[in-house]
Amino acid sequence: MHKTIVALCLTCGVVLLQPSLSTAEQLQYFGKPVRGVPVSPVVKVGKLIFVSGTPGFKEGKVAVGDFTAQMKQVMENLSSELKSAGVGWDRVVKTNVLLTRTEDFSDMNRVYATYFTDGKYPARTTTFVAGLPSPDFLLEIDCEAILE
Repeated sequence: MHKTIVALCLTCGVVLLQPSLSTAEQLQYFGKPVRGVPVSPVVKVGKLIFVSGTPGFKEGKVAVGDFTAQMKQVMENLSSELKSAGVGWDRVVKTNVLLTRTEDFSDMNRVYATYFTDGKYPARTTTFVAGLPSPDFLLEIDCEAILE
């Protein structure tokens, strides 16, 4: 009986996963890797949009030590990436926020909330980390969205 259940579960898993990844043509990549880092800024598969972790860079510069400036730049960078894939903040279903300093949590929430003016927020995980790829990065955010 146990083997039958496992076989049924495996079959169900294959059936559920197969339609969304059945052809390579369904994967679309937006943007270019930055500074030689092997990552796609945005990947679209079917109706799902995945935006890679984004720091507060603008034209190769970061507002060193200024959390609010970095947070606003991260959100603007994400807005641009989402737009490149044909969606906006209203279609974001999940965000992951990485913060290097606990004292920035309330400022992050204040800026973050301004991007969801209708009060409908995506699911979110906020994690405090010891560091990010550059010691000047105070945060990084990634997100997932769904097309209409």
